[in-house]
This record gives sequence, C-alpha cells and structure tokens, in this order.
Amino acid sequence: MRRLFLCSVLSILLYGLVFGWGVDRPLSLGLLRLELAQKTARLAALPSPKLVILAGSNGPYSHSCVVMGAMLNMPCENAGIAVGIGLDDIFVRYAPLLHPGDVVYMPMELAQYTATRGQYRAGVDGGFLLRHDRGVLAQLPMDRLLGGVFCCNLADLLESLAEMPMARSGAINPEALLRAEYNPQGDRIDNNLADADPALLEHAPRSVPGAQEIADGYGAVLIARFVAQESAQKVLVIGGLPTDFATVALTSQAVSAVASVYTANGAAFAALPSRSLYPAQDFFNGEDHLARPCQVLHSIAVADALAALLHRPVQPPTEAVVRLAATCPR
Repeated sequence: MRRLFLCSVLSILLYGLVFGWGVDRPLSLGLLRLELAQKTARLAALPSPKLVILAGSNGPYSHSCVVMGAMLNMPCENAGIAVGIGLDDIFVRYAPLLHPGDVVYMPMELAQYTATRGQYRAGVDGGFLLRHDRGVLAQLPMDRLLGGVFCCNLADLLESLAEMPMARSGAINPEALLRAEYNPQGDRIDNNLADADPALLEHAPRSVPGAQEIADGYGAVLIARFVAQESAQKVLVIGGLPTDFATVALTSQAVSAVASVYTANGAAFAALPSRSLYPAQDFFNGEDHLARPCQVLHSIAVADALAALLHRPVQPPTEAVVRLAATCPR
C-alpha cells in the first residue's frame, strides 16, 4: 500500500513537471492563447467610453468593430474568442479592463448558454492555463481549476512533441497567421465571399436549443453573473442574438430566455427584426460566421440598434462600407 501511494504521488509530480513546466503546444493552443492575449492587451489600451463586442467567434466573424465603432464614434475592440475557450477564463481577464460608461455588446452563441460544468472542466484552454496562466487558473472555481490541472493526456504529450520543434524552427509563425486573419480591432478579415463554402447553400436545417435548455445551462449562469457584476459597475451591457441560418427554428420562447439573462441582471437586450437569421449564402463557413460583405451589412444594422438604445447620434457608414455591404447576396 505504501509503495502504491508513493508511486501515485510520484506519477502526479511527474505529470505536473511535464505538463506544467516541460512540454507545450505552441501552435494549436499557442495560437488561441496569443489571440486572447492580443485582444486583452488592446482592450486594456483603449480609452473609455469604449465599445466591446464580446461573444465567441460570432463576434469577429459576423460583427465589425471598424464599422460599429465609427458609426457610434467610440473606440472599439472585437474581443470575441472561439467557443471552447471558457467564458470564466475570458471574464476574469476582461472584467478589470471595463469601466463605467463602457458599452459591452454580447451576441453570444447559443452554445455558450447551454454549456455544462463538465464541458468547462474539459475546456481546451486548460492546457495553456496550466502551462502559462496559472494566476488566471487560480481565480476559477475549484472544479474548473482541477480540470485545468488535470487537462492533459498522452495524445497532448505527442502533439506537444510534434509542435515544439516546428515552432522553434519558425516553420509556422502564429503572429503572422493572426495578422492575416484579423485586423487591428479584432475583426475577422479573411472571410471573403469568394472563398465561402458553397456547401452551405444546401445546409440542412439543424436543431437549436430550446428555452429551458438555455435557461438551465451552466454557461447562462456564468453570463448572468458577469452581466450583473458589470451592470453594477455602470458598464452598459447589451445582449444580442448570434447570426444563424434562416432555416433554424429559433422560437420566441428561446429568444425570451436569452433576453432574460440580460434584462433580469440589469442590462439591456437588442434583437434585430430578422433575429439575426440570414440565408445560407450570406455565411462564410458555418453558422455564426458571416461572409465579409454580410458581416458589414449586419454590423450597420446592429450599430443603428445600439445607437437607439444608447441615445447616441449615429454616423452614417462611409461610401466604401456601403458599397461593400451592397455585395452581400441577400
């Protein structure tokens, strides 16, 4: 029994040394961590009052800070990070950078509301939290902390052993990849209509979560907590709907469930008449990801809606922006 105990302790220590200080995934996880670090740094540098778009990839793919910030005459950061990076992780980083009078627009993907505690414990960001951001990891709930500490397995080790030499050789440059994908305000810029996936035109209707699933989700609890906290600090939080295919059966009850996450916690909610549902040909490579002309057209509509809620004068989009938006297929 004593030998078994000692072997177990040694195994845990060896695991901690390997994944906490030894190996790394500088390309797969490193790219996500770098994106998050860049967005956090830009957000910290923006003066207030500022506009922050906060969602998963629906933020940078379907919304344009360049357009919305100019129309609302506010400095803007498109702070959305791909679904799978835990909102608890993101909120810990972003919350100290938000100040009274800032506007946070949150068109969160429906999957963000319905995410479970188990999915958070197994979150992909556990790997870089353990290796690089232990201070952030220590601020997360205990089950999430343990999930991050025990994030990794043999497959992760093998990926690390493959990625580390590639990163050292400079064969893949994460900074250059991000520069090709995002503009300096965090908008996605490689979602050109000419490169869109034509298979989306034949996309079969898919199910979306219902009102009860949204209301009961662990993600909804995290979002509601963040909304209440920021609203209490006089940050102007406005919830919204993610972009999706017009073929999905998004019910009024589901929209109300999303809206209540915000309105019940001191924030506002803005839904476009279209409910942000568009034809498949408007999208780049999946739901939540509009092609660039449609990203711009949608952003104009959202900026107008936010201006009305905020009682701010709205600046008309430039002629170049209008011309680009006019090429959206819808």
